Amino acid sequence: MNAKFDRFYRYADFSQLLHDYVQAFPELLSIESIGKSHEGRDIWVVTATNQKTGAAADKPAYWIDANIHASELAGGAAAMYLIDSLTKNYGKHEDVTRCLDTRAMYICPRMNPDGAEWALRDTPKIIRSGTRSYPYEEDAIDGLDIEDVDGDGRILSMRMKDANGNWKCHPTEPRLMIAREPTEYGGNYYRMLPEGLLRDYDGYTIKVNKDKQGLDLNRNFPAGWRQEFEQFGAGPYPTSEPEVRAVVHFITHHQNITGGTSFHTWSGVLLRPSSTSADEDMPAEDLWAFREQGEKGTALTGYPAISVYHEFRYHPKDVITGTFDWIYEHLGLYEWTIEIWCPMREAGITDYKYIDWFRDHPVEDDLKMLAWADRELNGKGYIDWYKFNHPQLGEIEIGGWDKIHCFRNPPSHLLEREIAKFPDWLIYNTMISPKLELVDATSTKITDDTYRITMVVQNTGYLPSYVSKRALARQQTRGVVAEIELPNNIIGDTSGKIALVSGKSRQLMGELEGRAYKHSLMSFWTDTTPTSDRCVCEWIIKAEGNCSDEIVLVAKHEKAGTLRIPLNYKANQKQAG
Repeated sequence: MNAKFDRFYRYADFSQLLHDYVQAFPELLSIESIGKSHEGRDIWVVTATNQKTGAAADKPAYWIDANIHASELAGGAAAMYLIDSLTKNYGKHEDVTRCLDTRAMYICPRMNPDGAEWALRDTPKIIRSGTRSYPYEEDAIDGLDIEDVDGDGRILSMRMKDANGNWKCHPTEPRLMIAREPTEYGGNYYRMLPEGLLRDYDGYTIKVNKDKQGLDLNRNFPAGWRQEFEQFGAGPYPTSEPEVRAVVHFITHHQNITGGTSFHTWSGVLLRPSSTSADEDMPAEDLWAFREQGEKGTALTGYPAISVYHEFRYHPKDVITGTFDWIYEHLGLYEWTIEIWCPMREAGITDYKYIDWFRDHPVEDDLKMLAWADRELNGKGYIDWYKFNHPQLGEIEIGGWDKIHCFRNPPSHLLEREIAKFPDWLIYNTMISPKLELVDATSTKITDDTYRITMVVQNTGYLPSYVSKRALARQQTRGVVAEIELPNNIIGDTSGKIALVSGKSRQLMGELEGRAYKHSLMSFWTDTTPTSDRCVCEWIIKAEGNCSDEIVLVAKHEKAGTLRIPLNYKANQKQAG
């Protein structure tokens, strides 16, 4: 394969690479479009599983998506890297091989292809998410539109001298802008603005316009969706946007999905639900499972695992709704968001608290960041200030952080190192799913033409068949369904037939526990159901005349997979005691 993980690909090349992988590994990969974006681009989903061991639909599955936000391009690279890693390591790495033999992954590497394409243009247009104009079609009446004003392919900052400005140059590092002291006067001060052009400028007042494309696709999911006056970017109604609607439709029509991860940038953190309520409100077993998954994630990636509600709120009085954690809130599927990349840690800042750091941090952190950029980014991270004759503001200076290059995404030479952290954890999250497997299938002869058929199945996965307590409370699964299929083909005597004497041809057997949610051996509470991972199904059949010797037993569960067991009931016999 020709995929390189030191760059980001535009849509045509990105699509071609996905198809190249599928063509090179047809036994492991397939690809489909699950819908069209606002601008008409295909939203690709790659299914990864060993097709020789069964169809993806008959196996427990895991969902991975990326790049719902326009410029968060490293997520798409991470999803592509996962595909690359699976294909390269199948048959060589035990966990990868077992994963693809027994499970499936549905990978959507670029959920928002339109926004990514805007970010990758020669003159980039950086927006939050979707490219549809919302809530209004018209341009802003006045104010500053953020854009690349000097055509160098970067969007930096602008500074203009102003005696009442809030910013000044650092005394020993004049490139760095720091806050003016509250009672400080008489120095050289600046106003700081994003790089951009002004509409209808009155010569005095400036407001920075929000993007005309005001949608945030990660506020458009069904769970907790709120109107625009409560949450900016949510859209006119849940799943109003084609990209979100396609994903919701796919997940709800693939009941074998047991969990999901969404790739974002940036903060270098693993985020878990809930975004709207405290841990105390979550079923205890689900919280234990989330914490266990998070501890494994930290061990494998080095990223801390935290609650959105407790540690990742944009404002302590606000919550975020309508996000992808819809799959936990509504469907009870364990959901994680990976925020790729943390330049602060790269610079040696150890006391880094995610969102809070951006509200306030010591100047020493800025100096560490600047030193790191000088050392590692070859002058492409922090740009020294240069003069520019702005069409509305006159002579100003442009410079500062190139946030797209070093904040929103890892720089190209560090990209592969960063995204290589995630495949092992994604495989782990896939492999903890419930998994239905056969224990025994037997036939016991009762009389000359009557047989007792017994099928025993168990859940060999870590999670219970219902996945989570939230899913159980919301009745998201119905338990194991056991079926017996009697043959229609009668051999010889047309009067020959197999009749079901006892038992239902299709019956519900309940849920099967996994190894999760169990107390330690030191617990005061005895496990009163040590075989709660198993169920036994029985039927009695009567074979009259010259009948086929084979029947088929079926055990299936929406989350734990499907088994089809051919049984020669005459050959596989025990005598009734």
